[in-house]
Amino acid sequence: MGTNNKLTKDQSRALLELLELRFSKNASRHKGISWEEVKDRLLSDPRSLWSLNEMERTGGEPDVVGTDSQTNAIIFFDCSPESPSGRRSLCYDREGWESRKDIKPENTAVDMASEMGIELMTEADYKALQKVGKFDAKTSSWLSTPAEIRKLGGAIFGDYRYGTVFIYHNGAQSFYAARGFRGVLRVK
Repeated sequence: MGTNNKLTKDQSRALLELLELRFSKNASRHKGISWEEVKDRLLSDPRSLWSLNEMERTGGEPDVVGTDSQTNAIIFFDCSPESPSGRRSLCYDREGWESRKDIKPENTAVDMASEMGIELMTEADYKALQKVGKFDAKTSSWLSTPAEIRKLGGAIFGDYRYGTVFIYHNGAQSFYAARGFRGVLRVK
């Protein structure tokens, strides 16, 4: 993420209004957290506001889902019903992308998340997301993959089918029109 990634005052105002509306409509996702606290933290951290705008711009519908018990950071997850539409058809990471001999997608999940200033959801994040709603009933999302799996050429992804959260594996070089990635942003 570059250092010049800032929103204009009008862009910041519009994004904050959208986030506040989503925050109000989905109060069950963030019990005990006030919008004023969220807004104050975002206004003091323009880079986080820019990252949230990138999450929104690519279809993620970011919303507050809690706070980190160790750092007290406010946690935003992509809460779009399906994997964000502007982040699909991606290999897992650069190594997977480079290993493709034929058709290569435009980007990778790991690279795009880094460019946006966010992290890929972990398996634990994904399961926590599914407790505040039901997501990825028709799509799937790449997840941050443990090093031991990635070292063997694989990557993990999740989806929600048959009333159950499933975590699967695939080659990191694979990409599908219905698979994207969900991000996490922690705002201190």
